This record gives sequence, structure tokens and C-alpha cells, in this order.
Amino acid sequence: MATKRFFDDFVDPDSNRPNYKRLRKTPSFASVIKEVVKVNFLDNFCSALEPMLRKVVHEEVESGLRRYSRSIGRSPSLRIKALEPSNLRLIFNKKLSLPIFTNSKIMDSNGQYPLQLLLVDATGDCLVPTTLGTPIKIEIVVLDGDFPCGENWTHEDFNKNIVKERAGKRPLVTGELNITMRDGVASLGDLEFTDNSSWIRSRRFRIGAKVVHIGNGQNSIRIMEAMTDSFMVKDHRGELYKKHYPPALGDDVWRLEKIGKDGTFHKKLISHGIETVQDFLKLANIDPHKIRRILGNGMSEKMWEVTYRHAKTCEMGTKSYIARGPNYILILNPICQVIRAIINGQICHTRELRGIQRSYIENLVRNAFTNWSSLEEVDGGLQVNEPAALLTQGERGVHHQNGYPRCALLTATDGSIECSDWIVNQADISLPIQNGVCYISESSSKEELNYL
Repeated sequence: MATKRFFDDFVDPDSNRPNYKRLRKTPSFASVIKEVVKVNFLDNFCSALEPMLRKVVHEEVESGLRRYSRSIGRSPSLRIKALEPSNLRLIFNKKLSLPIFTNSKIMDSNGQYPLQLLLVDATGDCLVPTTLGTPIKIEIVVLDGDFPCGENWTHEDFNKNIVKERAGKRPLVTGELNITMRDGVASLGDLEFTDNSSWIRSRRFRIGAKVVHIGNGQNSIRIMEAMTDSFMVKDHRGELYKKHYPPALGDDVWRLEKIGKDGTFHKKLISHGIETVQDFLKLANIDPHKIRRILGNGMSEKMWEVTYRHAKTCEMGTKSYIARGPNYILILNPICQVIRAIINGQICHTRELRGIQRSYIENLVRNAFTNWSSLEEVDGGLQVNEPAALLTQGERGVHHQNGYPRCALLTATDGSIECSDWIVNQADISLPIQNGVCYISESSSKEELNYL
């Protein structure tokens, strides 16, 4: 209305005549100043009034909340009960498979998923699986890797250390985050991290599980939350360079610990034709000094130990390799260890071998290693009950079994070997001896294994 009056003051009275052309007169400088002052006054007034209104509203809200809380405290029916102490707790049944990468399924240490949660009673020294006989609603969360500081924590401490996604990012973990436990067991669905852990101070996460509801009115029971060990989450692109646990025989050699892809050790090995874990183990068994020379002084004794121990955890499979000669047959495993030796139609037992015989077989094994590509490959562990069956070079069928017979392995650093049979254990890979190829014993313990 003020604007309308402002312009009406400058309209000529004759403008009501029908043929009069309406024209607006230019307002005076004083009128403009007057209007500007009015606008500034309103702005200043509102700016001064806003804090006062906020303060009044805040005080009234606080007063109302205090009155409401007092009314709840006076009403026994509305009073919140404290959680009853108990020895019940949730636990994960297995550790996680590491490392963990973004957008990759979270698995247990055996490479299986889903993970499982158990309800246990921790009254004594042992954790005893138990059940409440009613469904339990559980929420899966992500925790800061630095939590907890001790063995025990409160429900409030647990909630304070829950990690949420970064601003503008997707939920930190996706999948089935709300599950139901029945009969003391709950299986987690597919879980995947969408972000790495480098942005929090500890640079590590934990996966936690907390109870959100217990059926049959048992919500007053305190059930301790579960959490995994702390771990790092790496970006998915790093998965292309991750090590394998255990490695496969056909894996690139850089999948072994202490050997980086396109690094110095990798390039040295590649230049000598050692491209896979199988190549690495074959040469390590036949000529350990050579592979150490190839790697050079840059690989310390401790680094070598780590690399070799990682390599020998590889899965051997069931393939066998047969080297034939005019009067002998050698049956080797995939890493050039002797499973059986048949000389002149007789199976040779290592306890019966003397120095010359042992040297003779060692030379045969080295020759087989040199001509590895020409060996006969058999898929399945060989059961050699009749030596003549092999000496006929295929005229009779070869018997197979599902794997190598299990036994312990022996290596000796002084060249002396005492063992009962030439049998390879597919689970344990013997380390190389200094002066010859590997020999195998059923009676040797793991403590007797020696490495370079």
C-alpha cells in the first residue's frame, strides 16, 4: 500500500479524463531517501528481533522438556528399566578373510560366506553356546578400529563408536544389515564395504553386531555386542595386486609375499623363466642356491623365509609327472619332488639307497626338471602296485587315486637321508636340501624341516 500511495502522489489529477495519456513523473530525491530509510529500518528491526525470539523459544522448549521428564519420573509405569546384567554375548564364529577390498563380499577365514553369529554364555572360562528360545533382532554396524580400549564396554560406548559414511557418500556397508537370530545362530547376508578406511584416524574398521530387540518381553536382558578384529579396507583397484592365501601353483610369482608386481625381484625371476609359483617351487627344490642368486642380496634371509613359507602353503592338486628312461621311471609331484622311483622294475626305498644310488637318482630328477615340458602328465595321484605296469609305458592302465598319500616330509642339510618310502604329502611341501633333491619320509616331524 505504501508503494501504491507513493506513485499516486505523482499522478496528475487530469489523468481521469478519457483522452488523457497517463505519464509517471520522476520521484524526487527526498522521496527515494525516505523509502530507503524505511526498508533499512525493517531489516534492522528483524535482525534484532530474531535472536530474541530464538532465545524465548529455546527457553520454553527446555522448560517443557523438564516438566515432561519429571512427570515420567513420577510415573512408575513409564519409568525406563535399566538393562539387567548377564553373561550372554554375541560372537562371530570365525575370523574374517583378509585383506578386505571395497565392493567385494566379506568372507570368513576359510573363504566362505555368509559369516555366522552365535549366542554364548560366558559365565565360566569357556564360551558355551546357548539360546533364549525366542527370536533376537540384530543390527550389523561398522565400528572404529580403535574401539574398545578394554575387554568390557557399555551399550552407550558401543553406540558412540559406530562409524557412519562420509558426507555425500553411499552407506559405508551394504547388504543385509538387520538379521534375526533363532536357536542361538544367525547367518549374515552378503556384506560389502563401499568406502576404504583411510579417512578415519585409526585407518581401521571393525564389524559389530548389536541386539535391537528380544522377543517375549525380554528386552531388559543385556547381551554383549559382538565385534571382529580390526582390519583395513582397501580400494577395489588394489585387489588386482593382492596376494593369494593360499597361492595356486599357476599364480604369477608376484602373488607371493615380498615379491611385488613389476618390482626388482619379479623382474629378476621373470628374466630367468620363473613366472609362476610352480616354477618358483620347482627351482627352489632342485637348486635352492640358484634361486637365491637370482634374487640377489636384496632379499634378506628373513624375507626369503617369509616368501618360501608362503609358497609352500600352495595347494598341490592331484597331478603327477612321469619321467621315463631305459631302466627307470620317476613319478614326481608338480614341484619336482619324488613320489616313487622305479629302477630296473623295482620300487626303490630311500633307506636302501647308498651314496652312488642316491646321486644317480638325484641326477635323474635334475634331468627331469630340465626336460619338464616333455614329461608325461597324469591327472590323479598314482598308485603303483605293480612296477611293470609303468615300465610297459602305457601297455597296461595306470591306477589312480584322489590324491597323494599323506605323510610327513624330511629334508636334511648334511646330505644324509633316512626315510621309509618315497611318498609326498600334498598338504606339506618339504624345503630343499643343500646338496641334492628332496627326499621324503613318513616318520619325520614338522620340527625336523629345515630351510635355507
